[in-house]
Order: sequence, then C-alpha cells, then structure tokens
Amino acid sequence: MDFSILGKKDKDRTPAQVVVQDVVKVKKGERVLIIANPATNEIAQDLYSASSEAGALATLIFQPDKTSFDNANPEVLAAIASEPEVCFSISNIKLGKDPAATAKPYKTEDGQEYTHIFDYLMDGKKTMRGAWTPGITVDMMNRTAAIDYKELQDRCRKLGEIFKGAVSVRVTAPGGTNLLVPINGRALLSDDGDFSKPGTGGNIPAGEVFISPVVGGLGLKAPDGSVYEQQADGCEGVIVYDGSMTFADGDSIIETPITCRVEKGFVTEVTGGAEAKRLLKTITEAEARSVAYEKEGKLAAGQGAVYKKNARNIGELGIGLNPAASITGNMLEDEKAFHTCHFAIGENYDNDAPSLIHLDGVVRDPTITLTYSNGTSRTILQDGALQI
Repeated sequence: MDFSILGKKDKDRTPAQVVVQDVVKVKKGERVLIIANPATNEIAQDLYSASSEAGALATLIFQPDKTSFDNANPEVLAAIASEPEVCFSISNIKLGKDPAATAKPYKTEDGQEYTHIFDYLMDGKKTMRGAWTPGITVDMMNRTAAIDYKELQDRCRKLGEIFKGAVSVRVTAPGGTNLLVPINGRALLSDDGDFSKPGTGGNIPAGEVFISPVVGGLGLKAPDGSVYEQQADGCEGVIVYDGSMTFADGDSIIETPITCRVEKGFVTEVTGGAEAKRLLKTITEAEARSVAYEKEGKLAAGQGAVYKKNARNIGELGIGLNPAASITGNMLEDEKAFHTCHFAIGENYDNDAPSLIHLDGVVRDPTITLTYSNGTSRTILQDGALQI
C-alpha cells in the first residue's frame, strides 16, 4: 500500500491550509499562537493566514534563532503560558529552553514533571495541541506536508498493534548497526499527523513511530516479575549512523559513518571522522553544562549528575513513514524518510531520562525484528522495506 503525496481534493489548497484544516483542525474562535524566527517567516505567515481563514484568533511572534542550549525569549514563554488552544513552533533550529521550569519543573497531580511550559500544557495538562517544525524550509513544507494523512494514520495504527507485547527489538543494518533495544513496558508513540485533540501534537512534516528504550539500570521485567537478564540493563551493541545526524549547531549529512558503542543503555565510545568528533563535542558539552547548571541553580540539587549521565542515554528508536521525505541533511525531514530508522542520544519521551540534549541520528536500510514475552518474533522492516 503506497501513500498518495497529494490527493485531487488538495490541488487548490496550500500546504499550510492542509496542516491547519486536516492535521490540527483549527476551529472558529480558537486562539492560535505561532512562534517563528525570521528565517521561517514565509511558512509562519502562511500558517497565520490559514488559521485566520479558519476563523481562529491568530497571533504571530518572532524571536532570534535558538540552539539546543539556548533559552527561549521570556516573551515567548509568557505567550505560551497564556494557554492558547493551538501552538505552532516554527523554528529554524529549536524553540528554546524554559529556564524557570528547568530549575523548578511543572508537576501534574500524578507526579509527572515537565521542564518546559509547552510540554506541560500539551502533555501534562493536555489543554493545548499543536505542531513543531525545527529546521523547516519552504521546500520541505511544499514537498512533505500535504500527504495522505489517513494512509499514514492507518500504517501507524498497524505498527502500534504489532508492538504490543514486545519486550525487545533487534536492529541491524548494512552499515554495521547491531543493537538490542529493551522496550518492555514502553508504549509505541506515533507522529501520525492527527493533532486534532487537546494534548496531541507532533512534527510537520509528520510520519514516524517511535519508542523510548528502557533506561539502563531500570531493568527489564516480564509481567510475572522475572527478568530477561540479557536485556535487563538498557540497550546493548553498536549503532553506526550513516544517514544524517543532529549536533548542537545543526544537522548534517554524514560523510564518514559515526560508530557508537552502547553498553547498559549508554554510549561509551564514539569513533569515526569529523562528524564523530562533532557529536562527541556536543555530548561532552552537555555533560559539562549539566554540572554547571546545578551549581548556578538552573537545575535542582542532585540533577546535574542525572542530566550528565543521560547525555549518553539512548533515548529513542524511531521508524520513518513519510514517503515524500528523503535524507537531505535536515533531521526534521530525514527521520521521517522511508527505508530508515533513527536513534536519539539524550532525553527520552517517557520522562525518566532528562537531559539537555536529544540528538537524532539516521541509520539507512535497517532490519528490525521484535521479540515477544512468549519467545516469538516478528520482522517489521527488512533491509529498510516495511513488512506489514
């Protein structure tokens, strides 16, 4: 089953109109906040116009480019704190951190902590929905945003069913990747382009499923309490990034593959060429900043060591599902490309491995096999091709 890139009904709609009408489903009278940088002005203006045409009360605000280590402008954080129904973060690199929430996280009634007002309103309170587009370009928006979302959502649902009951994933690839990923008790998440309900959101372009591996040291247990000893302490093996990679200062196509040795869930060695040195520099900078932030009061007491450790955590395994996407050196698109998977180093999506970084890296043509608690297995990608 193949995706249609743009159906007949969409020939007269702009990509921004497709996103507003089909993805976020903006309603008349809703408050829509759009946060942009000068470099993303054209896309932001299109979303502003499309939201206004839908009857929303739209607001557009600009701030300078922000890197992985920069804070968002106070005015931007205050605008998000006004609790709009919809928030678009149309950033050239990142939205920027929330320093107050990093030092003193927001907490929900069930004890979950959030270090950014955006995440708190969307994932915690579930009062806001929206989309974020770190690195979006006009060309990318035009090529990848107006896909058949019903097809994408159907494929994500199928993979969600297949992942139920799986305790581990084995990922291998021609470039040399061979990693065992424990996922028992973890839920598969989808960036399926349906951000219409409060508490939902994702990327534009959409098109991936992803899961947070069990963090090293937490253990991997079956429902009866028994431990799978060979998988009980985080990811084990080797990742060879041979597609593209995120660094603190941006994304790049990988010319010389980056090899990461992973033991008990954490990266212990990074080798390769110039890109490997660039990755290691970002990781070590995150480690150093974690300790410094605690001393400066930007992290709570004891959190410096936690953040430092998790700068080497394997925080995500994702699978690309957008047929209009390709590897271009821009991770927003690259991680959605067919015939790829990606692993992130740093923070995860289950809120049990906080870090200052989340660095995605793409692996080409992977074979991905799930193993279930009863010992059976199922291959869902074979040399990059979906098997569902």
